[in-house]
Amino acid sequence: MGIGPSTKETTLHHFRDPLLNIVSGDEDLDLLGIIFVGTPQDNNDKHFMGQRTAAMAEMMRADGVIISVDGWGNSHVDYANTIAEIGQRGIPVVGLSFIGKQAKFVVKNKYMDTIVDFNKSIEGIETEVVGENNVIELDAKKALALLKLKMKKEDK
Repeated sequence: MGIGPSTKETTLHHFRDPLLNIVSGDEDLDLLGIIFVGTPQDNNDKHFMGQRTAAMAEMMRADGVIISVDGWGNSHVDYANTIAEIGQRGIPVVGLSFIGKQAKFVVKNKYMDTIVDFNKSIEGIETEVVGENNVIELDAKKALALLKLKMKKEDK
């Protein structure tokens, strides 16, 4: 398990990132920043990374967070932990991930209630087509809409 060709984001994808384009262009939100984190091997490091990421979001006084992961399996351990750390701080969080045919996470928590699956293959699997299973504009719009709903619910 790991990141295959179809879930790898190419350099061009990063330069034209649909999620960044959609969120930064939205007039209802102020984009505070982007946090890039790796996927540590050690479980203690995985938890530390999630705690630090959530602490940064909290220190920036983020009203909401969209978290995206470009892998699955073991990478979902970090992903789930980071989502939980953010959610435990009372910050609405929405995720983007390749799920596809596997249709489940290695680990899950109550804060993982709004995850947008960016699988694009008909079979629901990772393929050998570079960049086939990446976030597109529609995925980004779904994630943003879900985040706005969660943030609105938090305001009440």
